[in-house]
Amino acid sequence: MTIGGMLLAAGGGSRMGMPKALVVGVDGEPWLGRGVRILAEAGCRPVLVVLGARADEAESLLPDGVPVVVGVAKDWQQGMSASLRRGLEVAETFDNVDAIVITLVDLPDLDADAVRRIASVPPGSARAALRQARYTDAPGHPVLIGRDHWEALRHSLTGDTGARQYLAAHGAEMVDCSDLGTGRDVDSRD
Repeated sequence: MTIGGMLLAAGGGSRMGMPKALVVGVDGEPWLGRGVRILAEAGCRPVLVVLGARADEAESLLPDGVPVVVGVAKDWQQGMSASLRRGLEVAETFDNVDAIVITLVDLPDLDADAVRRIASVPPGSARAALRQARYTDAPGHPVLIGRDHWEALRHSLTGDTGARQYLAAHGAEMVDCSDLGTGRDVDSRD
């Protein structure tokens, strides 16, 4: 069983004032590099990063020593659906990947333990799996999408929404991760 990782980082970050893929944390680590590192530390192989706004600049912030596949969502202005759609298109080229853990670049307290918890599925069940982290009473990231769902999910995506409706409609297993973080994303410098 092989679980890949996908980091969505294509948006323009209008509320942030810059693409979130270009943000460097207070600790000096680029958010992009942190997201890649967390997926890799959790055992996700391969790690796929979806870029869009200012992709060339963002690509320079990818960490050395971690193999990364980059997909560029040229239509990133259309919202999260464009990023996720591009990521799923690239993921479909990974013949040996049974499922993919998807997360966002702007989750400051996400750690590898949450990714491992979401990716922990019984052998032989990954291709059909749908799992989503839950923090207190709210769904969040990461999510795990089994390969059997990739094509249908890709075709269902529209506008500035991700997989949330698909996950709800298809009975995704909610996995409590409240003990591992808040699940909050950062939308502005404030």
